Amino acid sequence: MGTIPYMISTPTIRPYRPGDRDALDDICIRTAHNGLDNRPVYADPSILPATFAAPYVHLEPDLAFVLDDGTGSAVGYILGTADTPRFAEEFRTTWLPLVAARYPEPSGEPGTPDEVMARLLHHPERMVLPELAGYPAHLHIDLLPEWQGRGFGRELMRTFLRALRDRGVPAVHLVMAKANKPARAFYDRMGFEVLDVPMDASVTCLGRPTADPDRP
Repeated sequence: MGTIPYMISTPTIRPYRPGDRDALDDICIRTAHNGLDNRPVYADPSILPATFAAPYVHLEPDLAFVLDDGTGSAVGYILGTADTPRFAEEFRTTWLPLVAARYPEPSGEPGTPDEVMARLLHHPERMVLPELAGYPAHLHIDLLPEWQGRGFGRELMRTFLRALRDRGVPAVHLVMAKANKPARAFYDRMGFEVLDVPMDASVTCLGRPTADPDRP
């Protein structure tokens, strides 16, 4: 009688698949509030993935990559766009009509975290700044806490940078909350530098070229 070989599943970086959508929403909800779980903060936590994750896999799925835990489940992701002005336009014309009714724009000054996020959702043109013309791509990266600090974020970033380089995109930027100190340390290690861009005092903008994606 034969024996069944013992199989070890290895975590791997792979392209996004439509079946990953719910997992990506969950990852975003559990990590996107300054690197922490947003459920204690937002009345409807799904507004974060509706703003920072789902539109990317809807509009530019070929630039989305996930960390697969080895069983087919996504436990981290990197996603973004190669062309921020084009993405902002498609966000308004294609994505926003799908979600606007669920997350209405506040009529006055936002008074809750949900309203602050809804204001961002309804104004995708905020992404387009003349100072970022030389950094046309932008990205978002998130991993569940138990998968952080193990080198997977670095591999996700390198995969994304290679994809941009291969498309001829010269540089990429990101906007991050200053309160997220571990994320800033990670981006520093990945060669990102502060860009001189007018931003809200709570955030900072970082960028780097896509050349030599395997450094540092």
